[in-house]
Amino acid sequence: MAENLIESVLRFENVTVRFDEVLAIDDVSFEIKKGETRIVFGAAGSGKSVMLKVALGLQRAASGHAYVFGQDITSLPEAALFAIRAKIGVLFQEGGLFDSLTVEENVAYPLIYRKQAVKETLSREEISKRVLEALRFVELEHTLTKFPSELSGGMRRRVGIARAAVAQPALMLYDSPTAGLDPITANTIIHLIIKARDTTNTTTVIVTHRYQDGHLIANFRYNPESGNIEHAGRDASFHERTKFMVFHEGHLVFLGTEQELERQTDPYISKFKAVRT
Repeated sequence: MAENLIESVLRFENVTVRFDEVLAIDDVSFEIKKGETRIVFGAAGSGKSVMLKVALGLQRAASGHAYVFGQDITSLPEAALFAIRAKIGVLFQEGGLFDSLTVEENVAYPLIYRKQAVKETLSREEISKRVLEALRFVELEHTLTKFPSELSGGMRRRVGIARAAVAQPALMLYDSPTAGLDPITANTIIHLIIKARDTTNTTTVIVTHRYQDGHLIANFRYNPESGNIEHAGRDASFHERTKFMVFHEGHLVFLGTEQELERQTDPYISKFKAVRT
C-alpha cells in the first residue's frame, strides 16, 4: 500500500463538488501515477476545470477525498497546501500572466513562491539562472524585459509554459493551453508540452477541446538526442501511460486509451473523437 501511495500523484475517491444546489462534479474517481498523462475532454461546464481546482486545493469537495502525492488534501488548511502547490506547475487559460510584471518576473514567480512555501534556499543568481533556462526551453530567452502586452498570444502561452515548468514540478496541469490559437501555433504549444513532459518524466494533465492535441500527446514523444518530437510507434509501454478522460454534466463518463475512445459509440463521447481540427 505504501508503495502505491508513493507512485500515486493524483487520486480522486468519489469526489463531489456542489455550487449551491448545482453539482459541478459528481462522485468522480480516478488515479494518475508518476509519469502518466491524462487528456481531459468535455463540454463547457462539464467539470473539467473544477477537477483541476480540486487538485490544487482551490476548490473543496463536498464529499469524497482528493489525494495529491499520496496526501489527502480534502480538508487541509490553506497554509498546509502551500508546500503541495509548490510541486505543481499550472498553465491557466490564456497563459494567466501578470500584466504588471515583466516576462522575467512572471517566470521567476513560482521559484519565489516555492522558496517561501518550502523554505528552499535559492539565491537571486540561482533564480535568474533557472528563469533563463526555462525561457530558453521555450525559445524566448530574448523576451526577459518585455511585458505580456508586448507579446503575441502564442508567445504568452509559451511564457506560461516556462513559468509552469521553471520549478521542475512533479505534476503539470494545463487548462485549455491551445484555446484561441491558430493550428500552427497550437501545435507548437503541444510540442512544448510533450517536451516538458518527457524531459523530466512529469505527470501531466491537460484539459483541451481539440482532439488533435490529445492525439499528438498520446502518440509523440521528445527525443533529447535529436531535439525533435518523434512518433512513438508501437511502443506499448509508452501508450499505456496515456489515458483519455471525458466529462459530461459533472460525471466522468469515459476513461481509457485513444483506441478505446475511437471505438466508443455513445453520441456524446463520440463527438470528441471526431473533432480533428
